[in-house]
Amino acid sequence: MEQNKMGVMPVNKLIINMSLPMMISMLVQALYNIVDSVFVGMVNEQSLTAVSLSFPAQNLMIGVATGTAVGVNALISRSLGERNFKKANKIAENGVFLAMCSAVAFFFFGLFGAEPFMLSQTEVPYIIEQGTAYLQVCCCASFGIFFEIIFERLLQATGRTAYTMCTQGVGAIINIVLDPVFIFVFKMGVTGAAVATVIGQIIAFIIAAVLNSKKNPEITLNFRKFRPDLKSIGQIYRIGVPSIIMVAIGSVMTFCMNKILILYTPGKETAATVFGAFFKLNSFICMPIFGLNNGVIPIVAYNYGAQQRQRLMKTVKLSVVYAEAFSLLGVLLFATIPNILLGFFSASPEMLEIGVPALRIIGSSFAFAGICVSLGAVFQALGKSFFSMIVSLIRQLLVLTPVAYFLARYGMKIGNPDLVWFSYPVAEVFSLAVTLICFAYVYKTIISKIKN
Repeated sequence: MEQNKMGVMPVNKLIINMSLPMMISMLVQALYNIVDSVFVGMVNEQSLTAVSLSFPAQNLMIGVATGTAVGVNALISRSLGERNFKKANKIAENGVFLAMCSAVAFFFFGLFGAEPFMLSQTEVPYIIEQGTAYLQVCCCASFGIFFEIIFERLLQATGRTAYTMCTQGVGAIINIVLDPVFIFVFKMGVTGAAVATVIGQIIAFIIAAVLNSKKNPEITLNFRKFRPDLKSIGQIYRIGVPSIIMVAIGSVMTFCMNKILILYTPGKETAATVFGAFFKLNSFICMPIFGLNNGVIPIVAYNYGAQQRQRLMKTVKLSVVYAEAFSLLGVLLFATIPNILLGFFSASPEMLEIGVPALRIIGSSFAFAGICVSLGAVFQALGKSFFSMIVSLIRQLLVLTPVAYFLARYGMKIGNPDLVWFSYPVAEVFSLAVTLICFAYVYKTIISKIKN
């Protein structure tokens, strides 16, 4: 089999070749996340609040899917770098099996856990009803997103990232087209947004599965004699579980922030709606960085397996530069046009009053985010996802949430509710410091010992 491009193509060209298709497709995904909320916001502000409050559970579902896929991606790329094709196939088959198991678990959460989850955050009947319906559709049909993500990672692991642009792009476009149809034409409201989302995910999964079968010869899936392999599953989750925990930590943080905002800010549900809108807008900045990371992880893992230190480090340096460029763009946009950004969500005067200073303050934290996110991808590629988990834990639960709680209560006492948003830049500074310490350790114990 000919040499894989991840071991021979010039690094800068390789990063662009691997990452650009995924960055474009994830930008499209970010766009449909925003469009989803734009259409929901046209229904009324409480509908947008319902989607915002359901976000932590939906985010956890996507986190389980992507965390499992991160482990599969890194292990397949490393196996290919070692020329161990049998191991790569076994990892792929067990990854698909784990995606199926995860989809079954979230099906039952959708049936029995969606309503209690919404009840734990608010007492407004309309928000509870709409949020429950939204979560039930997304979770009970979650097989689409689980299989879409795992099959896309099989393509990414072998360097065929252009195909993932096709799958993600088509799924996102279908979602955007169907949103107004189900929300307004069929008068399904928030439930219609969920139906449009899962239809897009299912179609994307089908396309990704076909492309793997026809265009990915380095991976051969054969389930006729398949038996779950505990060793392979253990290896996948050794890398993937920290990523899943990171997302779970983010979901817990979002849940806690929603509770803090509802209890200690004058806007109550409106402040939580602003926070939800921020996450949608934030995705438009972060998705390209995550797309960059998805291209970088297999490059780093492959060259680690092939013992090519110079190529590995050049990949790391360039990924940090590119990630920071996107982060600084986020700082600029949130500082200069927050009212325009919130206007996409049909923001009320009260939402603008709360949201404009909130976006400006939170947006300043982007200045540090690019470095943290890109080095986190390096930890995952080298099998040290534990460090990413530690950074996420410190940032979101040990710093961000307690600081937000303190600032919200203190701001309420002195009549300055905007103080709560400063918890974000404070947490990001801590995150940067811990990330750099972890990377220094990884470089000393792993990267510096690579031969070439």
